[in-house]
Amino acid sequence: DRIARHIAPIDAAWQMEFSHLVALPERMTTVQETFADTGGLHAAAWFNLLGEVQLLYEDVGRHNALDKLIGALLLSGQLPAKRGGVVVSGRASFELVQKAARAGVPLLAAVGAPSSLAVASAERFGMTLIGFLRQDRCNVYCGEQRILFTGSTATSL
Repeated sequence: DRIARHIAPIDAAWQMEFSHLVALPERMTTVQETFADTGGLHAAAWFNLLGEVQLLYEDVGRHNALDKLIGALLLSGQLPAKRGGVVVSGRASFELVQKAARAGVPLLAAVGAPSSLAVASAERFGMTLIGFLRQDRCNVYCGEQRILFTGSTATSL
């Protein structure tokens, strides 16, 4: 909690179409070259507001994949990363939420479940947190104001 106190709430007032959001897992899979060969790597991807994957990093550890992605954003001068979001191939832990918030990322989406501490932290940081991201649906745990729900089957919790 000591570290979390030093993370400023994220101020990003943009909105993203739900259809762009749910297209991310498939778009991410098409870019995951090593996963296609091995079937056993995690990925973290940076996407723009149109749901286009801009950067993707893979690693056996989901934390390492996110660290690589944030490092690349830092080195390219794109931090704080307020004009897009991050999608991860695994579940959303508190640590992943904290890392994303520290990088200024307003939206973190995961194909797996978030922990209760991840949800509470994302809410505290002013982030949008998505879990169980699938081709046609997802759960929105907090920050639903950034998603445009037009004819969607999303669940806001």
